[in-house]
Amino acid sequence: MTELASNKNAPPTALLLVDVINSFFVEGMPNHYPAAAHVIEPLRRLQARARGSGKLIVHTVERHYPGFDDYEWRKLPRHHFIGDADAAFFKGFEPSGPCEIVCAKRRYSAFFATDLALFLREQGTERVIVAGVKTNVCIRATVQDAFANGFSVVVPREATNSNRPHLAAASLEDIERYFGEVVSLDAALEMLA
Repeated sequence: MTELASNKNAPPTALLLVDVINSFFVEGMPNHYPAAAHVIEPLRRLQARARGSGKLIVHTVERHYPGFDDYEWRKLPRHHFIGDADAAFFKGFEPSGPCEIVCAKRRYSAFFATDLALFLREQGTERVIVAGVKTNVCIRATVQDAFANGFSVVVPREATNSNRPHLAAASLEDIERYFGEVVSLDAALEMLA
């Protein structure tokens, strides 16, 4: 990995893109919902800004082992097997460049049972901007665990949503009250400059 660019006046910041995979964004896939399309352009802008300024981008994606049991199947249908089309990156969101990594997760949180916190600390990261889908599930779980691991957390409100808008709104309220900041897309873009 090359040395990451940093703004001396701001804490070292990383962008976490959560589950920007076909399953949510491609019609006919297992977890698709029409409103997911509304976050694509904000996510593109965040990704482009982070790439342009040399910020670390972590593509956190849910991936399960084919042919093996997974505790998630007690609550959800089987999905996102390694190598399957639904688990593939949504077009335009494939990792690219020396400042991007993939963090595979088997639960909602990108921090649970992964080395993400360790990796971010080794890179000197202090603040994470968390964006993607779904606000009330993987975003909220990732934000809560980022906070628990001692990271400053920011969620751009235009860059996340859910097929259950009332739960997305409640989750953003909880995030703002207990775990971090909910900001405008413009404010998040500025943090990545």
